[in-house]
Amino acid sequence: MPDYEAVIGLEVHAQLKTASKLFCSCSTAFGSEPNENVCEVCSGMPGVLPVLNRTAVEYAVKMGLAVNCEINERSVFARKNYFYPDLPAGYQISQYESPLCGPGHLDVETSAGPRRIGITRIHMENDAGKNIHSSAENVSYVDLNRAGVPLIEIVSDPDIRTSEEAVAYLKGLRSILLYLGICDGNLEEGSFRCDANVSIRPRGQAEFGTRAELKNLNSFRNVQRAIDYEIGRQADLLDDGEAVVQETRLYDAGRNTTASMRGKEEAHDYRYFPDPDLIPIQLERAWIEKWAAELPELPRERRERMAAEYDLPAEDARILTEEKGLADYFEAAVAAYDAPKKIANWMVGEFLRRLNETHTAAEDAAMGPESLAALVALIDKGTISGKIAKDVFPDLFASGRAPEEYVKAKGLVQISDAGAIEAAVDAVIAANPAEVEAYRGGKTKLMGFFVGQVMRETRGKANPQLVNELLQGRLG
Repeated sequence: MPDYEAVIGLEVHAQLKTASKLFCSCSTAFGSEPNENVCEVCSGMPGVLPVLNRTAVEYAVKMGLAVNCEINERSVFARKNYFYPDLPAGYQISQYESPLCGPGHLDVETSAGPRRIGITRIHMENDAGKNIHSSAENVSYVDLNRAGVPLIEIVSDPDIRTSEEAVAYLKGLRSILLYLGICDGNLEEGSFRCDANVSIRPRGQAEFGTRAELKNLNSFRNVQRAIDYEIGRQADLLDDGEAVVQETRLYDAGRNTTASMRGKEEAHDYRYFPDPDLIPIQLERAWIEKWAAELPELPRERRERMAAEYDLPAEDARILTEEKGLADYFEAAVAAYDAPKKIANWMVGEFLRRLNETHTAAEDAAMGPESLAALVALIDKGTISGKIAKDVFPDLFASGRAPEEYVKAKGLVQISDAGAIEAAVDAVIAANPAEVEAYRGGKTKLMGFFVGQVMRETRGKANPQLVNELLQGRLG
């Protein structure tokens, strides 16, 4: 059987976080009542004229700059013609021959090493509405609240070869969008979504195979699973002597399969032509330079700086800088208590686990960075043990209470008084003569047993380091 290589290109749609839509003043707020945020322009009424949202242009250019794109000072809006109930004008306003940004690239890290993924273009367009199908009522509804919301479409080159690379690229794009503050990156609400074009070819062959476009990919996990399934499906077809059909396929996450949805359109099917109601965008070089100067420290630079400045392992630095809120939280905690490695350990472990379980962003956590710093300081001072800190962490995370006040109120302050611990050590030794004899006879692994007994005697409050020192002194 041939050894196949996948060729993958991604089309990513990111909803820009503007207050109003791309060509009218209607709100972009998510969760409004159906058809509440609609006017004559975004509902496609005849005779109305669109007016371009300047902030959306600024956001799109900033994304282009952040992914090393050329910025085209002149770009043109085009009408992309197709008919669907959620597209009331009968066309989408997009860009075709003259996009705002491109070409560019994004560097990503994978298990196989660094990879550079080319970006063909970034163009602006307005979103369609949403169809809601009710099988119970045997009717379909159209909600136009989303119609006209500003999008950028980020089109990659066909440089991606594995599902892992695809996910790394998507996470990289989302992270940059969040750092720029121009998109909320919410996959579930559809403000960050992706279509994948997947084909395979015998390894070493230059010519591309026939591609299928995959839709309904609403999580990173589903992107990876859908691509892997599609690669396997196409390989099975070719191995059986059958042809891969160019088409759009819908991914079913429950079954982990893709199913044919419709034939894949080509550009000519959309009959693009310049929109006569919109003049070309003409950027001034001074605007581009101003927007470039306003770019924040981006994920890759912040990751490299934090790894060097705080002497963090590369993986910890990567995790902590994936989202701006998490990186800000970490640096605020370190500013409150200078123990970066210990704070990083708590954040990539307990803190991140709780954020994921509660679907909470770092910046929204009840437990602020100063509280986490205070908890680490209590361990370092010997006020509480690491075990007690781990035990109380869920309560501190949920309540946001000050750690020192909490552990005192609960009577959890660690015993560091040598006299009190000596009494517990003597009691444990007296109660376990057989184990003492075995330890002194060479079974030194019994030290763990004795430590455990002393900790039980003191209800977990004894300073573990002092317990070990006193036991070693008594047992010889």
